Amino acid sequence: MAEEVITGIMDPRTLASAGRQNFSAEPGAHYDRVTDAWQYLIGDDLHVGYFEHRDIDLLTATQSLTRLMANSTQLDAASEVLDVGCGTGSPAIFLALEWGCRVTGISTSSVGIDRAKARAVDQGAKDRVSFSVADGTANGFPDESFDCVWVMESSHLIPRKDLLTRECARVLRAGGTIVLCDLMLRRPIPPHPGAALCHDLTLLEKVYGKTNLYSVGAYVQEFETNGLRAQGRDISEEVLPTFGYWQENAELHANRVSEIFGPHQLKLFVRSCEVLTRLFQGGQLGYCLVIASKAS
Repeated sequence: MAEEVITGIMDPRTLASAGRQNFSAEPGAHYDRVTDAWQYLIGDDLHVGYFEHRDIDLLTATQSLTRLMANSTQLDAASEVLDVGCGTGSPAIFLALEWGCRVTGISTSSVGIDRAKARAVDQGAKDRVSFSVADGTANGFPDESFDCVWVMESSHLIPRKDLLTRECARVLRAGGTIVLCDLMLRRPIPPHPGAALCHDLTLLEKVYGKTNLYSVGAYVQEFETNGLRAQGRDISEEVLPTFGYWQENAELHANRVSEIFGPHQLKLFVRSCEVLTRLFQGGQLGYCLVIASKAS
């Protein structure tokens, strides 16, 4: 599995050291810094979109990704869902309102949790959702507490995927499903990457935080190691248009975003969209959907 795992976005001086490494970066602190600006750049859902058709808007596409994940499970009004890395609560509330299920959202970002709680009240979902600060690799819930564990675009910031997948499997009930989507590595980073790739990856780290990327096969293997039956799907092409929309948002909301975290960070964000587009089109990076189920 080592060749399918990369310590993906890091200082170029250490990029040449291939293999699995752990970071000390705290994902919660990262999201505490960027959430206010990202609501203008990325949207309230705080994740990429799934473009079944190129002529849909970003909000429709982000909700389509949520629907794609939900349709990969068997959610109903009796379902108990754990949302690992819930952001500001938008997907969790969408699930509760659309499917009637109960959702528990956790995140290490206190800013995100505060926003999620307020959003639940505003959207009339506070009786079906709850949010708290907790770690996805040690969430504190009893064994077999949930029918579905939902990991939406948060695993790339968690260095210990083995701990994440083990914890998700632990709290999943028999017959339940884990659904995960995230950035992935489509092609191994070479042991000695060129200067251009080092530059691109370092830029992405500055914008999105320190990241540990897996291939879709590595995710599948991790879940299977924990006794689950897993399968993965590459949805990179459907996700790719997202970055163009992010660039449009950066232009549309440039003044407001610059007020929040400065013009330099805004420029870095725009450049990061260009880098992501190039790396997706070049087959280096991509986006995956992974479904893992526990036997009844």
